[in-house]
Amino acid sequence: MILENKVVVVTGGAGLLGKAFIKEILISGGVAILTDIKISSIKGFINKMNRDYPNHFYATKMDITKKLSINSVIKIIFKKFGGIDCLVNNAYPKNKNFGKQVEDVSYRDFSDNLSTHVGGYFLTSQQFGIFFKKHKGGNIINMGSVYGTLPPRFQIYKNTAMTLPVEYSSIKASIIQMTKYFAQYFKKDKIRVNCLSPGGIKDNQPKAFVSAYNSFCSKKGMLDPNDVANTLIFLISDSSKFITGQNFIIDDGFSL
Repeated sequence: MILENKVVVVTGGAGLLGKAFIKEILISGGVAILTDIKISSIKGFINKMNRDYPNHFYATKMDITKKLSINSVIKIIFKKFGGIDCLVNNAYPKNKNFGKQVEDVSYRDFSDNLSTHVGGYFLTSQQFGIFFKKHKGGNIINMGSVYGTLPPRFQIYKNTAMTLPVEYSSIKASIIQMTKYFAQYFKKDKIRVNCLSPGGIKDNQPKAFVSAYNSFCSKKGMLDPNDVANTLIFLISDSSKFITGQNFIIDDGFSL
């Protein structure tokens, strides 16, 4: 029960990693707040969490690009649970053209994807940071990526329809640096800010890609969501209370 009664807000909670994070927070004794711009698609998951963890789970819609939406959720959670201990920035906003080859990416799409993703993480960090400062402390954890720290390995995408979008690398590198900025800015306000940068997560990728990816790793290769969730729990907990401004890479050696 390492997170006993800690109130943790997870953005992008309806996604693959988000749901794993929610489960681990609840298993660890925390109060998990699932936020997402679309929660109607996971009604079954929400109902199960409410049944299994009554009074420790809450789900609500939130748009990370809208200040009013963020502050409305902060007020609701504070009123319902009496406080907020941690924000996990896990949302993954992207437009319909995300994922094209560099030659086909328009200026408008590049700017739009950076604006919503990096801008959304900025806005949530700003607004929760203001709340945490007022309430004498808090914890912010951003989701980066191993590809925010190293150049693409384009060879692993050979013979697949996949690629590493230029927007993705730019976004995640920005988030890692923004983490350090916020950590420094709020250092004297008892607010910790760290980043979690995973390698590839298993999600039914083509066998050729998985094999090529795994050739750069140690024992496991591509990770399961729980492999990342375990480190997240550590960063939420008081076991990491003297850690701030750091980027934690979890990739089974892919980046070496």
